[in-house]
Amino acid sequence: MKKALLQLNAAVFLWGFTGVLGRAITLDSVLLVWYRLLITVVTLWILYALLKQIKKVPFKSVLHIGTIGTIQAFHWVCFYGSIKYSNVTIALTCLSTSALLSSIIEPLLLKKRFEPFEILLGLFAIAGILIIYNTHLQFSVGIIVGLIAALLTVLVSVLNKKMIDTYDAKQITLYQLTGGFVGLSLLLPLCNYVLPPKEVYPTTMDWIWLLILSWVCTIFTFFLYIMSLKKISAFTMNLTLTLEPVYGIILAFVIFKENRFLSNWFYLGFALIALAVAVHMLRLITPALKRSKSPQVNV
Repeated sequence: MKKALLQLNAAVFLWGFTGVLGRAITLDSVLLVWYRLLITVVTLWILYALLKQIKKVPFKSVLHIGTIGTIQAFHWVCFYGSIKYSNVTIALTCLSTSALLSSIIEPLLLKKRFEPFEILLGLFAIAGILIIYNTHLQFSVGIIVGLIAALLTVLVSVLNKKMIDTYDAKQITLYQLTGGFVGLSLLLPLCNYVLPPKEVYPTTMDWIWLLILSWVCTIFTFFLYIMSLKKISAFTMNLTLTLEPVYGIILAFVIFKENRFLSNWFYLGFALIALAVAVHMLRLITPALKRSKSPQVNV
């Protein structure tokens, strides 16, 4: 059990590290994601082929999964775009609202009943974002792009829920990332026309960061995550995942000293968002704890 918790926390920490790598890589967000997907997809196909884990999926499902992958790719584009237009801290703060956004978006897409209390928590998060936005107008574009990234990741999560019961997570990952790469490649000329990149080819250091981003923070973390799920309950997983922005922000403070560019109003806004997220997670965890009367709870 301790090993599984360490694996999950290591995966979440490495996911938090992706923001730092996004700032370190000099490429614009579109090409950054394109190269990340290129390295990841080629590596995964080779790895799956060697392990004989490639399974055929109906063409219609491939298109569906690939479309979700394209949305995922543009989530990454917006996330790294938010970093480029502001900083890692702002981008991760916006991303931390995704759990609350899902409580609003999921009922709309899955035709579920709205929870009034979760709407209230969403208002707390919105208040936090408004405080940060109005007191850090120099980061306004980054905040808007970061919120779009949060919306897109919620959309991907909702759409994936409809696929996860049908196909193995590893196969979904393979075809989703492949679809993301193909989709982004098709749209790359348009993206480069609308937002001409300053640099097209990665520098030597960019290649090093891209390899770490693809091999360590994408592929390796995915397998850590999958292995940990075998012994960890859903509520422990969800609780640990909320630490991703925390890890990333701490790293940004330590490595880039981003706290120098933030006012006290940022911490007030972040506190409102963090409070809302914490209460939201507590609401998810409490029913699971009540159902388990045994002292040996699966954590």
